[in-house]
Amino acid sequence: MSYDLIVIGSGPGGYSAAIRAGQYGLKTALVEKQARLGGTCLLVGCIPTKSLLHTADVWDHFVHAEADGIVADNPRLDFPKVQARKDGIVSKHSKGVEFLLKRAKVERISGYATLKGGGKIEVKTDAGTQTLEAKNIIIATGSEARMIPGLQPDPEFILTNIEILNLTTVPKSLIIIGAGAVGVEFASIFKRFGTDVTVIEMLPRIVPVEDEDISKELERVFKKQKIRVETGARAENIQKTGKGVKLTMTTKDGKQEQLEAEKLLVAVGRRPNTESIGIENTKVELDRGFIKVDQFQRTGEPGVYAIGDVVAGTPQLAHVATREGMIAVAHMAGKPAVPINKNRIPGATYTTPGIGSVGLTEAQARAAGYKVKIGKFPFAGDSRATILGQHEGFIKVVADEKYGEILGVHIIGPDGFELIAEAVAAMEAEATVDVMMQTIHAHPTLYEAVGEAFNAVYGLSINA
Repeated sequence: MSYDLIVIGSGPGGYSAAIRAGQYGLKTALVEKQARLGGTCLLVGCIPTKSLLHTADVWDHFVHAEADGIVADNPRLDFPKVQARKDGIVSKHSKGVEFLLKRAKVERISGYATLKGGGKIEVKTDAGTQTLEAKNIIIATGSEARMIPGLQPDPEFILTNIEILNLTTVPKSLIIIGAGAVGVEFASIFKRFGTDVTVIEMLPRIVPVEDEDISKELERVFKKQKIRVETGARAENIQKTGKGVKLTMTTKDGKQEQLEAEKLLVAVGRRPNTESIGIENTKVELDRGFIKVDQFQRTGEPGVYAIGDVVAGTPQLAHVATREGMIAVAHMAGKPAVPINKNRIPGATYTTPGIGSVGLTEAQARAAGYKVKIGKFPFAGDSRATILGQHEGFIKVVADEKYGEILGVHIIGPDGFELIAEAVAAMEAEATVDVMMQTIHAHPTLYEAVGEAFNAVYGLSINA
């Protein structure tokens, strides 16, 4: 069988690339080893976790409903139904991907793909092994959770993002190693479900890729929510006890403490799935397991592109994978292909308060030599935040003093992961702080706080 394009992997990057190729009239096949389509993000990542986070938000409103004048006597969390709802959302959207591929006339092939070089791919299926040929190939094999050396995940005690999504009851206690997006989101979920949560982070601050002020605020709010946060700390001597897990924590002060919990979540990052896919049969180059690509996602092997979590140099985010897929397919189809601007990639973390960010942090901007002006506006000054009862957090604008160029925007607060959209669009359009100050923001809304933050760059915010 010969194709214009074969995509390996059905995550957001892979299936989106395949659909776009179909829209461009390319004869396309998508190879996926799992029974269901959607990859990590849809099946065991972004979508199920956000379903649980939504339920945690709703549950939190019920628990604290009296502040809104609502009396909800004896509310009860039915966790099996919570999980069933999550699973239903995942199944619905996985079937939706299947429908979208069919509509775009993309052939789905179930099996394990191995690169053979020269535009050939070997696919092992239940029916046997077949060899496919393609003018172009996209590697979109994604990533999997990194594990601490010496540990193995299991469904009962030592969990990754996969196992924790399949819990049948809410644990009484949970230790989380790693305070990136995955770690802090699960901390936010289970604390509100009633779990005693401890977060251990080896680096000096939680959500370490964010602006330092964002990290400080999230840690402050987490501690207020009674989530224990230990930064600059190490977890060692991890053992299963039969009833749970115990470990030795060394704090940043060098003190040692024995901790025990029902469950342990390991959230120390993700590694690219580039082993056992035939890289050695090609000229594809790796950097610590990640695939090197050019601005159009091309690898060192002619006709072979790579997108998503396997790519070196871009963050492991579903929306990045999707955009990279669009670039790769446009390039191979002879359409206009605009490379990714890494300073325009939004980040979103769905804790409460939520985080959204784009562009340079204050420290990065200063290190790059910019003369920086900062605008900061607290949600305490926003009427809509008062109505919602969510006053925590702020919006921080990092701007160039001379020209008013927007270098970065960092949000922590209600729906911060949604509010960042305006800043992304503004930066993509190369709008200045002055333009955003002149932009009328509806009242009362959360996003008018974004407008206030732009005004704050020049000390002109009204409500703070």
